[in-house]
Amino acid sequence: MPPRSNPLKLNPLQAKTLTILQQLARSPGHAEAPAEDGSVLVGNFPPPHGDHYHVGDAVVMGSDATGLHNPAVFVALARKGLVRPSMPGTAVLTPEGLAYDTGLTDRILHRHHHH
Repeated sequence: MPPRSNPLKLNPLQAKTLTILQQLARSPGHAEAPAEDGSVLVGNFPPPHGDHYHVGDAVVMGSDATGLHNPAVFVALARKGLVRPSMPGTAVLTPEGLAYDTGLTDRILHRHHHH
């Protein structure tokens, strides 16, 4: 059997927020070098740009990014072991959080491909 999609039963807002945090962790200017345990501190959350956010090489619609400023989302992600508590406006993604496949990357991270 293929691996089960969303084994931790993240709700849509939690899954979207984790997807954006994973993108921030891959983006210079938003992430520190990985710690010894493999966790990554992300911060410098992007400000909205009209109805969207620029997140590294991707654009995220504002409606998909509402969890970035919702403390309850971070509490839920921490309870599931995907992030560790940190200061407001930052998140520490655990190795599990970095590796978790939300299945949303191609749906909410919009990229312009140059040919």
